[in-house]
Amino acid sequence: MKIKNQQCYFSANNVKLIDYKDTEILKKFLNPHARMIAGEHTGICANHQRQLATAVKRARFMALLPVVAR
Repeated sequence: MKIKNQQCYFSANNVKLIDYKDTEILKKFLNPHARMIAGEHTGICANHQRQLATAVKRARFMALLPVVAR
């Protein structure tokens, strides 16, 4: 469940662009099975959740992140 009054991580840190090459930040929003965690659980706003999804997909395509963790 989402913690009430939790602010978006990217809004709080003034991140303008979610970069697919920054895998350490992207890994924070993946579960141990390399699946994306829903925005309602992480507290990310809808706009940044869409940008995050695109960045994760690009990082997977470039083989920076695993598609499926073993």
